[in-house]
Amino acid sequence: MSRDDDRVAVAASDAWPEDVEEEEGVVVNWFAREGRRVEDGEAICEIQVEKVSVDVPAPAAGELVAIERDEDDEITSEDVLAYIDPD
Repeated sequence: MSRDDDRVAVAASDAWPEDVEEEEGVVVNWFAREGRRVEDGEAICEIQVEKVSVDVPAPAAGELVAIERDEDDEITSEDVLAYIDPD
């Protein structure tokens, strides 16, 4: 098994507002950078869906090893935003 198989995906759906019907949003801001340690539940980025801005929490503690979407990128609820290498 490769090390990549152990990574935890940070999905946009983890923070997508339930009452919002819009299927597209935008990455507004990254609070964490690649190579930085993050804690479980820590806000690592902000997305905007319709006129609602929400923080996306880290689903696990560990090192943020890959950011897949840049600030101002359009996203859907199905997108993976980043990967964490958990402790």
